[in-house]
Amino acid sequence: MTSGNNGFMSFHRPHEEPDALRRIPARAADLAVVVLILVSTALLGPRPSGDPGPQAPRPAPGDGVGFSDMTGIDDPDRFWFIVPVTAVAAALLILLRRRWPVPVFVATLVLYVITVVLELPVFGIGIAAVVASYSVATRRSRTTTLVVGVLGAGVVAVLSLLYSGELTLDPQVFQIAAGIAIGCALGDSTRSRREYTAAMTERAERAEQTREAEARRQVAEERLRIAQDLHDTVAHRISVISLHAGAASAALERDPDKARESLGTIRTASREVLGEIGVLLRYLRTEDGQSAAAMPQPGTGDIDALITTVRDSGLAVDYSTEGDLDRVDDITGRVLYRVVQEGLTNAGKHGSGHTATLTIGVGTARVTVTVTNPVAATDRNQPDAPHGGLGLTGLRERVSAAGGTVHTTVDGTSFRLDAELPLR
Repeated sequence: MTSGNNGFMSFHRPHEEPDALRRIPARAADLAVVVLILVSTALLGPRPSGDPGPQAPRPAPGDGVGFSDMTGIDDPDRFWFIVPVTAVAAALLILLRRRWPVPVFVATLVLYVITVVLELPVFGIGIAAVVASYSVATRRSRTTTLVVGVLGAGVVAVLSLLYSGELTLDPQVFQIAAGIAIGCALGDSTRSRREYTAAMTERAERAEQTREAEARRQVAEERLRIAQDLHDTVAHRISVISLHAGAASAALERDPDKARESLGTIRTASREVLGEIGVLLRYLRTEDGQSAAAMPQPGTGDIDALITTVRDSGLAVDYSTEGDLDRVDDITGRVLYRVVQEGLTNAGKHGSGHTATLTIGVGTARVTVTVTNPVAATDRNQPDAPHGGLGLTGLRERVSAAGGTVHTTVDGTSFRLDAELPLR
């Protein structure tokens, strides 16, 4: 555990330990194998065929079909120097088994074969071949392990038959063949277990990352829905309040009745916006997992009330429909209401002439909405209204989520909003 520059405590995972600490067990294992090879060579040494101990007499040449008869070597003892040389070479090769497992196995097997052919089989070199076979199995594929195990064990098994001189398995040579086969099997089991553990760990980490990504996505969607609701409800009421506040200010002295009417509209809109903010806050503070998407949403049945509110705010709306609005489902109806709300709100804030035209057409498979209003550079309905662009952005997101499209066009004197939604 260390303290970072920011003052917080951080923990090192096991795989983040320094290389020197990770290599201590591996170096200890290599040292143990080297000691085992050298000690077994020094204590046991080469043994004659079938010899249970170092004191048994060596069979004389010509007594069978051993290597002395096949190679013509009358006195294998004169090659005694081969024993320490091959033992030291095998011990040094073992230190390289992790980097080059297959070449090290081949080299140790060749050294052991040389000692057997010279009728000086050394048990320590056989141990080196067995350990090398285990390293091959833990670091190479199962196919490579199978090839190494079959060829290595097969070669040594054949040598055990020839070394006995009577075409029978010699125990001290055959045990190395069995050791190679067992080493390959154990190494393959270790590698399989390691791969399985790594796969399960990776799967668990991937599942955790997927859960975190899904949680982030849900939070982002929830924030987006809340932002849309804030804009569609609160921003619309604030726009009405701003419009009537300007009208009341302008008519305060010359037309007190109109100013009082505007102030009454401001009071009503303020109560409505406070109520809508309260609904949002209640859903934000809920603890039963209910999302903002479950909030009461207006639909096609609320469009007439919306138009009445907009007209009361001073925007003359020419409204017409084609088709039966009752055919529009709830999901499409909610989005349809927001399209109308955003189109009329934009017309009241950024248009001119205080007029707008709204047309809704219900076809066999789709419903269309068209909102048009005049625009002018110097005669805006609300000159101080900012151009944020968030309303149309949120509207496009809503319509796209419902499978529809939104297009806006400006021809210099008028602004046109077209939306198309599928009927479910």
